[in-house]
Amino acid sequence: MTESFPHPAPIELRGRHVLLRPIDPQRDVEELYDASHGSDERESVWRYMLSGPYASAEAMRDHYLEKFGKLRDPLGFTVVRLSDNRAIGMTALMATNTEHGRTEIGHVWFGIEAQRSAANTESQYLLLRYVFDDLGYRRVEWKCDGRNERSRAAALRLGFSFEGRFRHHMKVRGENRDTEWFAIVDSDWPERCALLQGRLYPDAAPY
Repeated sequence: MTESFPHPAPIELRGRHVLLRPIDPQRDVEELYDASHGSDERESVWRYMLSGPYASAEAMRDHYLEKFGKLRDPLGFTVVRLSDNRAIGMTALMATNTEHGRTEIGHVWFGIEAQRSAANTESQYLLLRYVFDDLGYRRVEWKCDGRNERSRAAALRLGFSFEGRFRHHMKVRGENRDTEWFAIVDSDWPERCALLQGRLYPDAAPY
């Protein structure tokens, strides 16, 4: 397969509210574990993930975070809130196809304190801007469990278009999963970019 588009790289992406940095399992595990464990409410972030929650920070590091440190796909990022320099969640680029200029945003979760804040929106905006503007990709996908209303709402809020439902697409935790597909393509991006910038930075252009 000929690479026509560059592969996403493990770089830092900085906005006004968050910094996306490549996952470092040893450095990031304590804060990521604290953000996603300790109560039923905190652990609810794992409901539609393929794994988790974990019995300890060490288990989360060894059985979840370590794979991001070894792989370029998925290419995982820790989301750091700039106001207190604390890790509050994760996001990733995955299922990347460099021949066709296509990738997917996935493995997205945020601790409950960061939900419904600018952190999620800016994190995905930074990835979208990197993929479309810097790498020149043609398409970015977002997929979620059909029962995951929060993820579905996030996709639509970010400007992804709903493309359909794959029924019984996967078996997850012993249950059938219908997967909903969303996408932004390169011709959509200028309008979507402007809308996201207006929402995130209403006072001025961000960069």
